[in-house]
Amino acid sequence: MLKAGIVGLPNVGKSTLFNAITKAEALAANYPFATIDPNVGIVYVQDPRLDVLEKIYKPKKVVPTAYEFIDIAGLVRGASKGEGLGNQFLSHIREVDAICQVVRCFEDSNITHVEGNVDPIRDIETINVELSLADLEQIDKRISRLEKKAKAKIKEAQEEYDVLVRIKSALDQGISPRTIDFTEEELKMIKNFSLLSMKPMIYIANVSEDDLHHPKENKHYQRLLDRAHKEGTEVVLISAQVEMEIASLEPEEQVTFLEAYGLKKSGLNEVIEKSYQLLGLKTYFTAGEPEVRAWTFKQGMKAPACAGIIHSDFERGFIKAETLAYDDLIKYKTPQIAKENGRVRLEGKDYVVQDGDIMLFRFNV
Repeated sequence: MLKAGIVGLPNVGKSTLFNAITKAEALAANYPFATIDPNVGIVYVQDPRLDVLEKIYKPKKVVPTAYEFIDIAGLVRGASKGEGLGNQFLSHIREVDAICQVVRCFEDSNITHVEGNVDPIRDIETINVELSLADLEQIDKRISRLEKKAKAKIKEAQEEYDVLVRIKSALDQGISPRTIDFTEEELKMIKNFSLLSMKPMIYIANVSEDDLHHPKENKHYQRLLDRAHKEGTEVVLISAQVEMEIASLEPEEQVTFLEAYGLKKSGLNEVIEKSYQLLGLKTYFTAGEPEVRAWTFKQGMKAPACAGIIHSDFERGFIKAETLAYDDLIKYKTPQIAKENGRVRLEGKDYVVQDGDIMLFRFNV
């Protein structure tokens, strides 16, 4: 299951957004550290293809893929050193796949800002610095342990030491390590550190309800866009308050509500879509009378590895994958007619699974 950590300064709209996207009861309060324990909420990913598959296969149940959001208490300057219980919270997002940083881009005299005024650039720098400092502490400890072995020319230690020194140098200069070109071997080496500053990131610009209609008139949002463009970071425009309203509506009502704002999808769906793109994630399906189910996989994965997402035995004893492209199913209307037209293929171990593939795995353990 895809995991994303929601971070941001206090009072930027994190918990309001979290409540909206999970319909959970995370405490939203107008003071810092309202959220003490990490709140975990699971959202089912909307995929219109599942509705089509349900009509064709008429299964007993339909299971979409899920996305886990972890809401971390508001970070403040000095969080990496434990300010505002920061260290405690930072440890909760070490294991996430992506970080969603909520940035306040709205003015409201009734909601205090921990820094005294609204400034999205200063806010993201505060958060990014805290993530980097937490990583530096971890890297420094590891470098000091490796130093002797690296000097003694022990190959593995020297390689790890060199990579960590490169990351440390980047962080010291305020450069994101995400911009460094690492080899596959180096990425494997540093994977276990779960470095926060290496996590893919999305900025969520939280604006007022009015600004959803006229985002170009919001100077805070425009400044954030400029900064994100230079960094190569995606920005999703939302109004956390509007997301709360959307969450309380039935699916049919949601469509009408979104149209009134000139939106095609909710902020949540936009965040999920951008996260999938950022992480190179795709979806394949298993379909039959018992159930139709969506499975998330990483682009480029081969059939046995995708089978292993269902169960390790499927990968271990993989023989073949009976495969039908979603578009072919739509074209021929039923799996049987698609099969009669030669569109159901038997794929082997080297087959690279495609988005929308409908698969039946043959295995023997």
